[in-house]
Amino acid sequence: MTSLSQQLLRRKSTSAEAADDRGLKRSIGLFALTMIGVGGTIGTGIFYVLSDAVPIAGPAVIWSFVLGGAVAGVTALCYAELAGSVPVSGSTYSYAYATLGEAPAMGVAACLLLEYGVSTAGVAVGWSQYVNQLLFNLFGFRIPDALSNAPEQGGIINLPAVIVIVLCALLLLRGASESTRINAIMVMVKIAVLLFFVAVAFTGWNSDHFANFAPHGLQGVVAGAGLIFFSFIGLDAVATAGGEAKNPKRNLPLAIILALVIVITMYVIVALAALGAQESEKFEGQSAGLSAILESIIGSSWPGTVVAAGAVISIFSVTLVCLYGQTRVLFAMSRDGMVPPVFSKVNPRTLSPVPNTVIVMTVVAILAAFVPINFLLEMTSIGTLVAFLVVSVAVIILRRREPGIERGFRLPLHPLIPVLSILGCIWIITQLRPITIVVFVIWTAAVLVYYWFYGRKHSALARAASPDADIPYTSTIPQVDEGDR
Repeated sequence: MTSLSQQLLRRKSTSAEAADDRGLKRSIGLFALTMIGVGGTIGTGIFYVLSDAVPIAGPAVIWSFVLGGAVAGVTALCYAELAGSVPVSGSTYSYAYATLGEAPAMGVAACLLLEYGVSTAGVAVGWSQYVNQLLFNLFGFRIPDALSNAPEQGGIINLPAVIVIVLCALLLLRGASESTRINAIMVMVKIAVLLFFVAVAFTGWNSDHFANFAPHGLQGVVAGAGLIFFSFIGLDAVATAGGEAKNPKRNLPLAIILALVIVITMYVIVALAALGAQESEKFEGQSAGLSAILESIIGSSWPGTVVAAGAVISIFSVTLVCLYGQTRVLFAMSRDGMVPPVFSKVNPRTLSPVPNTVIVMTVVAILAAFVPINFLLEMTSIGTLVAFLVVSVAVIILRRREPGIERGFRLPLHPLIPVLSILGCIWIITQLRPITIVVFVIWTAAVLVYYWFYGRKHSALARAASPDADIPYTSTIPQVDEGDR
């Protein structure tokens, strides 16, 4: 092996990973972790994306949710094993660093920057639509199109999307425990609102709406799954909290599995109720769709107002979780020397990465203000799919390389489940628009070029250890004593 290949493939020792999140406080328990998964998943995916996915798949979009859930499910089991083996912040990036090597980890980081940064912008754009619907129902006015749409959609700036991102950032600056507590409350509210929608929507059930079940065949079902796959991002978000989780080897795998079960159940029930209550042709271009469905059934605005209010709360929690995930991935990268030290600078009082949060808030707010949601959703989906694929590969590699490592959860039917996950991710990726794949490849190449000129030289492993072996890395982030907390 050449010296260059040794540099590109140097790996962090899994035995040292647990000590790498110094400066972060382990304050998040099992319930809060599960709510991170549910809160980061149930949101724009069901409140908004039906208007984009139903025209593609027809009523068979139900199978799109099932297909996406199946791929996410087998991948979630892979996440559960890795989260119980390498319980640190950074999620897929950290897993790739410990199994595939430094350069592949940077490629994964490119996926995560799309998965979290772009999805935060995407869900914030969806939030603005429900804010408009709520304002109209309550007060009879809407925010002007010029201030609630991207330039490509005839506006100037999406101001509500910017506002929700700023509010979420301010909450994160108060600390992880406060943020997760508020997120858990919002998750319970959103589940209650969705169950309310289901109860009302089933009163307008019409089986004729399923007559032309799959107008575009299997291709439409798979294309729909590719579009909505971004909504399963919350499963990865649980793993980003590895550095702040209590008893991470036990709680991280449990939280991922519990979140998966809750999410898939809610998605399928809500999609079924929505399609039973409204013809599939009416979904296309429909703004704040769930609210509109209830208003049509009841003939009054109050049920739609309830759903719109629930959506505002729901999508706020998704934005919060995605923004949190992005900051923790960058924290892990900074800890490893891959991005500048400012991203791992922690406030001694709140134990939150303040400069990191402010920088992410600014960049994501710009995206949300000026880029339309459909492009944001597809870029998020491909980033999520590639990250999920890498997790599945990492499980196989870690099983072979370190079979005796302590695992909080052991994946059943190995290697069948990770292989199914890999094939499912590849299948859905091939159904995305070519322009989405091209932009993704260009973006990943740009991140790897950045790694070549900065990350490779500033890597903590490059400074602290020989590239010939996996030598544990000791973080330079100062340890905070319990008495100072």
